[in-house]
Amino acid sequence: MPLLNAILAVALSAAPWLLLGLVMAGLIKALVSETMLQRWVGGRGLSSIARAAVIGAPLPLCSCGAIPTALAMHRGGAARGPSTAFLIGTPGIGVDSLAITYALLGPFMTVARALSAVLTAIVTGLLVSRTAPARAPEPAAARGESACASGCASGCSDAPAAPAGAATAGLTTRLADGLRYAFTDILDDISRWLLIGLLVAGGLIALVPPERLAELGSGPSAMLVMAVIGVPLYLCATAATPIAAGLLLAGVSPGTVLVFLIAAPVTSLATLGVFRREMGSMALLAYLTGIVACALLLGLSVDAVARWWQLDITRQIEEVGELLPAWLEWLGLVTLTGLAIKPLRRTLTGRLPHHA
Repeated sequence: MPLLNAILAVALSAAPWLLLGLVMAGLIKALVSETMLQRWVGGRGLSSIARAAVIGAPLPLCSCGAIPTALAMHRGGAARGPSTAFLIGTPGIGVDSLAITYALLGPFMTVARALSAVLTAIVTGLLVSRTAPARAPEPAAARGESACASGCASGCSDAPAAPAGAATAGLTTRLADGLRYAFTDILDDISRWLLIGLLVAGGLIALVPPERLAELGSGPSAMLVMAVIGVPLYLCATAATPIAAGLLLAGVSPGTVLVFLIAAPVTSLATLGVFRREMGSMALLAYLTGIVACALLLGLSVDAVARWWQLDITRQIEEVGELLPAWLEWLGLVTLTGLAIKPLRRTLTGRLPHHA
């Protein structure tokens, strides 16, 4: 019973905020096109890299889903630095994961996570921009491959481009298509991993003695382990959040949890393989160095700030949980569960107007 109660408590806290995040993701899908992205991240230097990191941050794409868009931008003329910053900033934090981060980790960790994702993207983009360009790769279509290599959990999400014919589609139709995308493609991509995350979080909270993890869960060595474990994983930002909450509530330091939240979502083995093929081995080394070094430095900084301000992260999480009434949490969980079950979801989404 303690295990089930812990899993249910995490799920109830997360569900309403995740629904809100999915709605925001659908709005972004409807209103942001790939053409707009190309125009915003054009140019070279720090300003272009920073713009790419900031613009990519709210977009609802996982590490594999960001690959097609980043490659299209790079092959369309975007420089190596901005393309890399977009590739890292986009899966690091999105509107859906930002909402669930606030629900499960509190305001301090939400701000720390958002800033860390953007800073990691900027620094790594600068490092990659200093490396020599790789030989121009053969187009993926000529090789008979998808731009996203194997390793995606359920296939790659489409780039956040507007649907075909969006130029002539009405706003209402685009919004309906965007919401359909959020509650089908995105929800399918994250649902299995989110369930695993909730189970792990509940297990950590209910079964692992806090003092055990508290002894092991701080300092550079623990952070390095988190980074090494996180880099090759395929774990989207939303699914990583319940695991991070379980670690935090079980006694792991905020900085060590932040390292996991930086390293796990921003890259994967699929991303590493495609990045090396597109940018070269030296760029891949710079890419990995930037992610790991930024994760460690930001993790140490967050622990220092938390100690200096004497922050009670657990109390912050409890206060966020008290913002919503119990009936709203249950409604959110039931709605989210119904949408995650495909037969029920088809009945609901089939009523939305569809633009052919």
